Amino acid sequence: MSEPLFQVKQLEAGYGEIRVLWGIDLEVNQGEIVCLIGSNGAGKTTLLRTVSGLLQPTAGSINVEGQQLAGASSRQVLTGGIAHVPEGRRLFRTMTVRDNLMMGAYLRKKDRSVVDDLDRVMTMFPRLAERAHQDASTLSGGEQQMCAIGRGIMSRPKLLMIDELSLGLAPRAVELLSESLIEINNSGIAILLVEQDVMTALDLAHRGYVIDRGKISFAATSEELRQEPAVREAYIGAA
Repeated sequence: MSEPLFQVKQLEAGYGEIRVLWGIDLEVNQGEIVCLIGSNGAGKTTLLRTVSGLLQPTAGSINVEGQQLAGASSRQVLTGGIAHVPEGRRLFRTMTVRDNLMMGAYLRKKDRSVVDDLDRVMTMFPRLAERAHQDASTLSGGEQQMCAIGRGIMSRPKLLMIDELSLGLAPRAVELLSESLIEINNSGIAILLVEQDVMTALDLAHRGYVIDRGKISFAATSEELRQEPAVREAYIGAA
């Protein structure tokens, strides 16, 4: 069996003396969408911040196609093929939509491939093309999320990590973004999706993990998680 594209083993991290992650094991295979679900404070965002180099792990490994990234800088993680779309989008205010997208390619050689990828993002998200020269901070919430995801794509990642895709967005915006994620995944980019809307996450993902108080409590296919009584009771509710 081939090695997973992305794998963390026994990962531990926290803030000062407060440990948040306790021996996390998680993997994403080439071509997969994997979701990570859990309640507020369970450690979802901390895990993504640790993987992306914003927070240093205290133990464990982070591996992308054989490259060890535990303890690497954010720049090294991005160069290694992992792009992080943070919770709240975090676009650059006063900069245009186009310039925000181009920031995703700042580590790449500025050649024709960057222009081609920009065209690809604009085609995938026509609203961004219409607003290319508009201040990104004036976009709607859904459009800002499109821009943040597009910025991630511009780095040509092997793995795109998205923290809270649907946070604060209208149902139609979530539907459009979900369709775009499937398109992105079909283009060859694996996705690790953190999402509090459990039904949206399980509808999109091939597999999922449930994190509870900094530990993985369940790992299974999306359908198996959907049918798991403990998961239904905690995150979905009775049918």
